[in-house]
Amino acid sequence: MDTIIKLENISQHNTIKGIETQHPLITVFDNSNANAFPNHCRIHFGLYAIFLKAVHCGELKYGRNTYDYDEGTMVFVAPGQVLEVNNEENYQPSGLALLFHPDLIKGTTLGKQMSQYSFFSYESNEALHLSLKEQQIIKDLFGKLEYELEQSIDKHSKSIMVNNIELLLNYCVRFYDRQFITRENINTDILSKFEHLLNDYFQLETTKDLGLPSVAYFADRLHLSPNYFGDLIKKETGKSAQEHIQLKLMDVAKEKVFDTEKSISQVAFELGFKYPQHFNRMFKKSTGYTPNEYRLLN
Repeated sequence: MDTIIKLENISQHNTIKGIETQHPLITVFDNSNANAFPNHCRIHFGLYAIFLKAVHCGELKYGRNTYDYDEGTMVFVAPGQVLEVNNEENYQPSGLALLFHPDLIKGTTLGKQMSQYSFFSYESNEALHLSLKEQQIIKDLFGKLEYELEQSIDKHSKSIMVNNIELLLNYCVRFYDRQFITRENINTDILSKFEHLLNDYFQLETTKDLGLPSVAYFADRLHLSPNYFGDLIKKETGKSAQEHIQLKLMDVAKEKVFDTEKSISQVAFELGFKYPQHFNRMFKKSTGYTPNEYRLLN
């Protein structure tokens, strides 16, 4: 990468893109009327960014993978994330874009709830693919934000813009739920691989080297972001990925507790616990008995 760009404010972004700054904290524009980002660069975002792609448009890379988007795909970027841009020469971007500074939503309901929109932390191959009707809903909301930016700023401006952004994000939650359903075959395969990996983790005694299993560990093995993986498991099974891990952990623990040749502390260490008292607390919370009580009971 030859160029590193730190996008810290809306004015800086608009200067690079060659568009007018209508508001210091938010910008909405059609990419077909804007400059492309410099090619072969890495962009450090200090802004929230939402892109609705109109056609296959260049290559964006986030993490280890390239966005699997084409027409009607939405991409979400949060402050602190980094995108790599690799496009063909004379490339012209297209589609709609919304960028806003975190200060815009500070002190608002949206600001307090922003962490709930987990798709801002999804990996590059987990973009949102929209139907034509869904695209129109998103375009209408972009249009309302554009209209508001064209008006003179008054005491209602911020709340109207933030409310529209929140509505847009809530629609995206709905559309992602639909996408989880329509990709049921893929999701079933992921669930099957998760169960296989979970079994292997304990059978191969991985716990001795890696400690207790984590959601991030399995997400990485499945080439998914922890948030996307967690959301998928929750929507498919009704239980969180962490709950699945803890249920498996306790099943294995119950079997190991029966081995009277090992102390409870040895069992705890074999399962990946650093401290036996943590194992005792989790075991009692799960079964209603301490490991020693459970061993004697059975």
